[in-house]
Amino acid sequence: MIQFRPIYINRPAETINGITQKIQTIATETAIHSPRSIFLLGFLKLTAILPMPLLSFLGRGWGRLLYWFPGRTKETTIKNLQTCFADKSEQQLASLTLKSLQHTACLAMEMGKAWLIPLKKAFALVRETEGLDEFHQAVKEERGIILLAPHLGNWEIFGPYICEGVPSTFMYQPPKLESMDKLLKKTRARNGIKLAPTNVRGVSQLIKALKKGEMVGLLPDQVPTEEGGAYADFFAEPAWTMTLVSKLISRTKPRVFFGYAKRLENTSGFKVVIREADSEIYSEDLQRSLNGLNKSVERCVMDCPEQYQWEYKRFRRQPDGRKFY
Repeated sequence: MIQFRPIYINRPAETINGITQKIQTIATETAIHSPRSIFLLGFLKLTAILPMPLLSFLGRGWGRLLYWFPGRTKETTIKNLQTCFADKSEQQLASLTLKSLQHTACLAMEMGKAWLIPLKKAFALVRETEGLDEFHQAVKEERGIILLAPHLGNWEIFGPYICEGVPSTFMYQPPKLESMDKLLKKTRARNGIKLAPTNVRGVSQLIKALKKGEMVGLLPDQVPTEEGGAYADFFAEPAWTMTLVSKLISRTKPRVFFGYAKRLENTSGFKVVIREADSEIYSEDLQRSLNGLNKSVERCVMDCPEQYQWEYKRFRRQPDGRKFY
C-alpha cells in the first residue's frame, strides 16, 4: 500500500463604499491590525476598483522598475531563464526577463479583483476559454479529477472560475503571517472550495474527495520537502518534484488536467486554458509519472513563457548539494 507523508510545499460596478465595507468586514473577521496588513488591505481596496487597462499600465511600469534596479527578484528570474532557455540570445533573454517582471507586477495589481469583487464580476474578466468542453465531460464521468495549476498567468482567477459548479478541494499551504492566513482562507474558499492543509490530514481529505468523484487542486511546481519529492527534469534541469500527484493517481485512478488563466494582450482580461496532462503522468513507474508531470507544466509555460513565475527558486535543491542561486 502506498504511504503518504506530509508535504510543504472593465471597472466593477461596485461602489467605493461597497468595497470599503467588504474590506472592513474582512479586517474585523480576520483581526488584521498590523501596519503591513492594513497597507495590504488598502492596496487591495484601491486595485479592486481600478479598471483593468490602468492596472496593466501600472503593473508594467512597476515591472520595468524591477528590471532597471538590481534585486533578488530580477537575479532569480535571469538565472532561471538562462537555465531553461539556454538556446536564446542575450537580447532575447533580456526581453523575456523584462516581460516576466512586468507580468509578475501585473499579477500583484490584479489581486484586489481576484479576491474582493463579487465572483460574477471576477468571472466576467475571463473573455476566452479553451478546453472546457473536454474538462466538463471528464467531470461528468465522476472518476475524480486532479487539477494542477502552475504559477502561470493569474491562478487566483483561474481557481474559482474553473471550480464553478464542481465540488472541489484545494491543497493550501498557510503563509507565516497569521492574519494573512485568515484573509486568504476567506477569499480562496469562495465559490464553495474546501481547503486542505499540507499535511497527512490534508492528503486524507484529497483521497476522500477523489474517491467520491470530486475534484482536487494542487500547485505542481513548488519545491516539496525531502520526504515528498524526487528529481525529474524540468526544462532539461533536475528539479525536486512533488510525488504526491503520482501517488494520488496510483491510489484513486482519476483524470488529470492542467490549467491557467492567461493574461490577454489587449489588457481587458484573461483566457482560461485547460488541458489533460501528458499521458506519461499516469504511469505506474514513479520516475515516468514525474516526467509526465513536468512535461505538462512545460507545455503550459511554453504557451506564454513571459507569464510564468520565474522569480521562484524552482531549482534551489540540487542533486549534488551545490548552491544554485
